[in-house]
Amino acid sequence: MQSGATLIDGNAIATTMRAELAAEITALKKNGVTPGLAVVLVGDNPASQVYVRMKGKACEEAGFYHETIKLRKETSEAELIALIERLNADSRIHGILVQLPLPAQIDTNRALHRIDPRKDVDGFHPENVGKVALGDPTGFRPATPYGVQQLLIRTGVETSGKHAVVLGRSNIVGRPMAALLLQNGPGGNATVTVCHSRTRSIGAITCQADILIVAIGKPQFVTGDMVKPGAVVIDVGINRIQDTTSERGYRLAGDVAFDEVSKKASAITPVPGGVGPMTIAMLMANTVKAARQSL
Repeated sequence: MQSGATLIDGNAIATTMRAELAAEITALKKNGVTPGLAVVLVGDNPASQVYVRMKGKACEEAGFYHETIKLRKETSEAELIALIERLNADSRIHGILVQLPLPAQIDTNRALHRIDPRKDVDGFHPENVGKVALGDPTGFRPATPYGVQQLLIRTGVETSGKHAVVLGRSNIVGRPMAALLLQNGPGGNATVTVCHSRTRSIGAITCQADILIVAIGKPQFVTGDMVKPGAVVIDVGINRIQDTTSERGYRLAGDVAFDEVSKKASAITPVPGGVGPMTIAMLMANTVKAARQSL
């Protein structure tokens, strides 16, 4: 793929960040604390199984104590909450992650809100949402937007005074991403516009963006004519697209039409290998932070 844009290598930056965490993990262990992460998977969603396996592997490589708890898809809400309460009380566990999506019989918000905010390394509990919005450093930033912010900082992308446009308003990416970009500090101080399914003339707005962050779950939605020349484009999406030329019968694509957008952008993340590795690195960072704050 020929590209006029600089490729933002999430794999390389995530590897650097995980190496930086290693020193802090060693220091914590000297104080008798091994960071501990519990990942809970309900059901047999194939994508979720892949993500959970990757998180477990990352924990092993980092030297964490970790538990992967798999529950049948018929698990009741009461059973899941009972497990969460057990993990809340377990001193070996500093971070609890319930893999989404959950089966229909479980109210996602009710389950996530039962996680102890001090162990909510996904940053979805209302207490952490509030802390992030207020810029309280003790709060946990959701891993994906936190990873995007680190990509911008570590590739030298200036955010201060720039117009950042976020496509998507989910509680997992869009809203917290906007909050982080607005904050006073590195990777912040931007002027932020959030677009969503009811936004009119989206292309006219995205063309104004110095920094365009796309998280809407629609493959190759953002095309070259929607991007300002020289913009920085961060593609959070990951979608399976049918591809008869591939051995697997599909290929992975982002929410951005990479080939045409990369000819106009100054820098762009690939899919895969962009935001994905950063999400796991920031989950590790949040778990180490939770362990540190438990002391």
